[in-house]
Amino acid sequence: MTIPAQTDPASTGTPAPLPHAEPGTLHALVLQSLDDDQAQDLVSIPLEGKSSIADHMVIASGRSTRQVAAMAQKLAERIKQGGFGHVRIEGLPAADWVLVDAGDVVVHLFRPEVRSFYNLERMWAFGDSGNA
Repeated sequence: MTIPAQTDPASTGTPAPLPHAEPGTLHALVLQSLDDDQAQDLVSIPLEGKSSIADHMVIASGRSTRQVAAMAQKLAERIKQGGFGHVRIEGLPAADWVLVDAGDVVVHLFRPEVRSFYNLERMWAFGDSGNA
């Protein structure tokens, strides 16, 4: 599965490449689902060797609480339909920051203001220049 490029609205309209994932994996399904739902500023941070909580952390933004909640619910449905089991979702009532725990992939979905406040990319990148 090829994941198309996403346009960075802050730039001159140049497509920003999405993170690469091995086809047929949970990680690829998550990235494709979020791209299909028009997630913004999609970032994937590899956690192998950094943390035992998951293999990947994916962070993305939605334009509103409604979009954040919809992306989380659709992602959970697609993961289940893909045969990867059930996921845990936290934060749906407010939908400012929704955590989707799919086991090997942990997904954080934010409204942009909340995302910039917590700045998880910087916290988890551990100095990796390509992910901060």
